Amino acid sequence: MNVEELRKICLGFAGATEQIQWGNDLLFKVGGKMFAVTALEPAPVWLSFKASPELFVELTERPGIIPAPYLARAKWVALENRDALARQELGELLRMSYDLVAEKLPRKVKESLSKPSASVKKSRAPSRAAKKNRRK
Repeated sequence: MNVEELRKICLGFAGATEQIQWGNDLLFKVGGKMFAVTALEPAPVWLSFKASPELFVELTERPGIIPAPYLARAKWVALENRDALARQELGELLRMSYDLVAEKLPRKVKESLSKPSASVKKSRAPSRAAKKNRRK
């Protein structure tokens, strides 16, 4: 998986944003809290994300997956290379990470994630019957 595919997955979650921080790290956030981090330049760790305590133990027993530097105490894991997980499994784990972070957000912030954006209004095309009635 490359960075563009990762962006597509992460930014597909409601209210997810991205931000470059700490030099050349791309952070994905929800409600201002990060749920995934990837390095944009070669680094010992390709991607880090939050996991549940049970999943943290399971994942860190796999080759190519380690406790995330600086974030392991918060149950974050780090992938040492892009092939450590299959694309579908990684997508599911990123969704879990997003959900873990989102569930701890304040109630008002969580509610704003589930509401459609006010700037995006759905327009309905008039039905044929409505058009016909207007002509009369």
